[in-house]
Amino acid sequence: MTLPALHNTSVLYRRILSQFPQDISLAFAYGSGVFKQHGTSQGQMEKNMLDFVFAVDDPVTWHTMNLLQNRKHYSILKLLGPTVISSIQNDHGASVYYNTLVPVDGRIIKYGVISTDSLIDDLIHWKTMYVAGRLHKPVRLLVQSESRKLRAALVANLKSAVTASFLMLPESFTEEDLFLQIAGLSYAGDFRMVIGEDKSKVANIVKDNIQHFRILYSNILRDCPQVVYKPHQGKLEVDKSPEGQFTQLMALPRTLQQRITKLVDPPGKNRDVEEILLQVAQDPDCGTVVQQGISSIVKSSSITQSIKGIVTAGLWKTVSYSSKKLMKMWKGGRRKPSVSQMS
Repeated sequence: MTLPALHNTSVLYRRILSQFPQDISLAFAYGSGVFKQHGTSQGQMEKNMLDFVFAVDDPVTWHTMNLLQNRKHYSILKLLGPTVISSIQNDHGASVYYNTLVPVDGRIIKYGVISTDSLIDDLIHWKTMYVAGRLHKPVRLLVQSESRKLRAALVANLKSAVTASFLMLPESFTEEDLFLQIAGLSYAGDFRMVIGEDKSKVANIVKDNIQHFRILYSNILRDCPQVVYKPHQGKLEVDKSPEGQFTQLMALPRTLQQRITKLVDPPGKNRDVEEILLQVAQDPDCGTVVQQGISSIVKSSSITQSIKGIVTAGLWKTVSYSSKKLMKMWKGGRRKPSVSQMS
């Protein structure tokens, strides 16, 4: 099964990609510069920074080539060489190395580099949910290798987002409710939603992109035995019985199961995961426990990756980038979205 993402290799994206080493297993563009968000005009959108993620099989080789082609993209860390840069990428934060505020072909871009192995690990197990969370939402898929393992991991990530969201939603809900829940997964616990991000960000992402979310998730929803999906009405009904919730909990990514176990199991008791999840499935607060588990993953990775970003971007770019985020947050606060948008 291939990822039902939105392919777009327009001239703009092809020209930007041509500036980089071509040994990329997955490349996608995301964010407000790529997809229109509610309250943003087309003119504003074209001024927004374009965000990219490149997955590469061999980070040392890729950074070696990129330092030769695009040395100016890097902070002072370029003096340490590709091996150290790759080590910083793989061993700290969310295993992503970002270069930001980079002028390319008339646009300002930010691009993150992650190893293919780290990406697959995050997609399957939600180790950090940093890149996996971005892929819960519509992206412009620009390059994808023929790797079956990568393709399977991309689809597994979408299925996990649906399963986790089912556990946090009531028995009956709308497509928009589901997509708001999915879009919000990677922001749960993110300290940047307190300082640095527009508070209405999740609602803005979903409101003007419902059809893109449908393209991404409709096949998964139709094939899922846990839900009754009525696409023409835009409504869903999910199994909220203890048996149904236990099945969903057992299907969650490994890291999330471990975080839930840590939240529920008293220290020193050391029960097995299946026993603990069976207990959680019967708890009226099951959805809250799942939410707390996700928040604990996102919180730690968002903090460590942001600290790492100060080093990889350099101080001047960090201050510039952060000030723009704060300005967007302030403007978003002034808009004050309705309760229905945020529900």
